[in-house]
Amino acid sequence: MTGLLFKMAAIGLAGIGAQWAAWWLRVPAIALLLIAGIILGPVTGYVNPYEEFGDVYKPAVALAVAIILFEGGLTLNFSEIKETGRGVLRIVIAAGPLVWLFSTLAAHYAAGLSWPAAAVLGAILVVTGPTVIIPLLRNAQLSQRPASLLRWEAIVNDPIGALFAVIAFEVYLVLYGEHTFGGFAITFIVAAVVAVGGGYLGGKGLAWIFQNGRVPDFLKAPVLLIAVLLAYAISDAVLEESGLLTVTVMGITMANSRMASLAELRRFKETVTILLVSGLFIMLTASLQPETFAQLGWGTVIFVALVLFFVRPFAIFIATIGAGLSYKERLLISWIAPRGIVAVAVSGLFGQALVENGVADGAQLTALAFAVVAATILLHGFSLKPLAGRLGLKSAERPGILLIGGSSFADALAEKLLELNLPILVADSNYKHLRKAKMADVPVYFGEVLSEQAHHDITLNRYSHLVALTDNDAYNSLVCTEFGPELGRNKVFQIGQRKEDDEDRKAFNFTLGGRPLFRQPRELSDLRTELWRGWSFSVTKLTEEYSFKHYMEARPDNTALLLWVKPNENIVFRMENRETEPGPGDTLLAFGPPGTGDVARENDKPRSEEPPEPDTD
Repeated sequence: MTGLLFKMAAIGLAGIGAQWAAWWLRVPAIALLLIAGIILGPVTGYVNPYEEFGDVYKPAVALAVAIILFEGGLTLNFSEIKETGRGVLRIVIAAGPLVWLFSTLAAHYAAGLSWPAAAVLGAILVVTGPTVIIPLLRNAQLSQRPASLLRWEAIVNDPIGALFAVIAFEVYLVLYGEHTFGGFAITFIVAAVVAVGGGYLGGKGLAWIFQNGRVPDFLKAPVLLIAVLLAYAISDAVLEESGLLTVTVMGITMANSRMASLAELRRFKETVTILLVSGLFIMLTASLQPETFAQLGWGTVIFVALVLFFVRPFAIFIATIGAGLSYKERLLISWIAPRGIVAVAVSGLFGQALVENGVADGAQLTALAFAVVAATILLHGFSLKPLAGRLGLKSAERPGILLIGGSSFADALAEKLLELNLPILVADSNYKHLRKAKMADVPVYFGEVLSEQAHHDITLNRYSHLVALTDNDAYNSLVCTEFGPELGRNKVFQIGQRKEDDEDRKAFNFTLGGRPLFRQPRELSDLRTELWRGWSFSVTKLTEEYSFKHYMEARPDNTALLLWVKPNENIVFRMENRETEPGPGDTLLAFGPPGTGDVARENDKPRSEEPPEPDTD
């Protein structure tokens, strides 16, 4: 028992360690998970989950995959695909069967599989795993339309590919007398009704009881988790693998319901999914045996090459004719199709089932599926970002800043950030606050940034930092608290935060809100007054001769250094890391009194004896 506990701990450590290292090295996490699993399993032989976990292994993998697909469904909102709906339908309805057909032919003629095994493997390769593509999209900074297409395809195609495999396997059993065609047809129709209808009713039912307070907040996440597992088990009992479709439909249904607690549920499910993806991929890879790799020959190499360079591109280009996509978008989508956990898990399940029903080469399914998974993870994972950049399909070539709240101070800051060639966006729900910025050609968003619509309208991966600049401390804290988990707690800033020694009973708890933008907290009214007195933003580039020490000596003590941009285009806020100092090559942005900028201007002086009125509605 102790040995098994250590092995389970090793799987968890390797999985999360790989995720952490991938974040640190800025490489696809799934590639490091693949390497870690091979080291723990086939290379060292320390872990063999398939044998050591016994009968629990397959059900645990199946339920984990169901949770992952449900979490993916929770991220799909129909308002997101207004422009890409036709493309998504073409890729799922037309490209999926074409990939199945062409992959089957490649598996039979190149890999040498029998027709039953080839048909099942071809169906499995329809999937493009969300466990792989979603982390890749997070790092690649794709523009909204191709990113939406790839995400929807990955999540929707996973259960469809599994059902295609069920159909291929059941057709084999019908042809060889194990099952009757009528019995299979009835079962399949019932399963489809149960999967789609049950998923929809289950999602609507959960949304209703959550919206009407039938479940307390502290129980919502556990109830949701158990409901997903129960829905999967019921549907799977009708027809094997149909449960994946059930939970996907359930997730999409809930994502499009008006639920106030949906954001919290998404974050819980995302945390669970990261743990499951990390552990599952390690387990599935570690379960591969050296003899599995011995089955891979030149036929496998040709088969993988056909899948990557012919099957997927040809199917996508045919299916998306007249779908309203540009040639560059079609080219990117035709190449990017990484497979993941579902492909490996389902191939192992059906490979064993084929062997038990007289198809000896069904044992090769896992090896071939793993070869495709490994090749697509490495080739697609490391080529997505540079290919998107070459095709001009990245949302931004460098990280930017999201400014919440329009005002004279926000306008001045935005104009200076644009001079630094930083992508920015000023968001406000009051159009009057955005008028001056819009007249100055500053990018603006008119609407409530906390709304569900803004979640789909604003491409958040374009921005590495957020600054809340409204005159409402509570709203600033709310915005920073909301966006903190997505951007990083150390990447969200606000004005008007209380001092650390402020014991006012109305002050916010230190766990809420973002970091202060200034070392000495300032309200928006203070910043407006300073602007009226002639304060301005200045940009200065440090060199070997002109160091940060020289810079600070030349500025008054009350000059506020806000941030600096490094030569690699990364943005560092002063209050993000107080121990770090800028160095040669860094470009500094500061806010200070007259004469501290690059040029002291006459029009920086006050024009009247009274400060301006605050921005009003």
